[in-house]
Amino acid sequence: MPRLLYVVGSPRGGASRSNTVASAYVEAFAAKHPDFAIDTLDLWREELPAFDDQKVAAKLAVMRQGKPDDAQRAAWQSVLAVVERFRTADRYVFSVPMWNGSIPYRLKHYIDVIMQPGLLFNLDRAAGYSGLLKDKRATVVYSAGIYAPGKPPQFGADFQVPYFDWWLREAGIADIETIRLPPLASAGDATEALARACGEARVLAAR
Repeated sequence: MPRLLYVVGSPRGGASRSNTVASAYVEAFAAKHPDFAIDTLDLWREELPAFDDQKVAAKLAVMRQGKPDDAQRAAWQSVLAVVERFRTADRYVFSVPMWNGSIPYRLKHYIDVIMQPGLLFNLDRAAGYSGLLKDKRATVVYSAGIYAPGKPPQFGADFQVPYFDWWLREAGIADIETIRLPPLASAGDATEALARACGEARVLAAR
């Protein structure tokens, strides 16, 4: 059965605008595509392995075509379990709020765990990186409190969308659709803006 993986990037549950819009997408998608299994990964309620010295050493051994020792191999297995859940999904939905100009630390932790050589990407010293995920689609819901494109510098800078879009493409996901909520500071009627974004999400999910 094909599977949609919904990665929850905000800890605020239903109070989060990005979660609310992403959930609207997932619900509409499930109704339109009953053949898909829906897998929800809440990064704030599921434990992720720490990417510690043993896992870094195992990663470097893999990249250098070496042989991890027993401790490194055991550490690497905990990483592989998280990677496998991600890379075997067929579709992805992410809720991504802006924190301090970028993405929440738990989402960055998740990326650091799963972005592994030979699994999500290959590296050629001459040609650079190439993503290994093929024929996948990602839907990303971005929200921010203050920042918006075109705002002057005192309203912040955007390391959220460029970074996340770069990461998806480095992993091989080129089919990316985005929903960007207006910042709360200039959204006018926040309830109306949220409703419009949920409507946009449902339309995209029904395609």
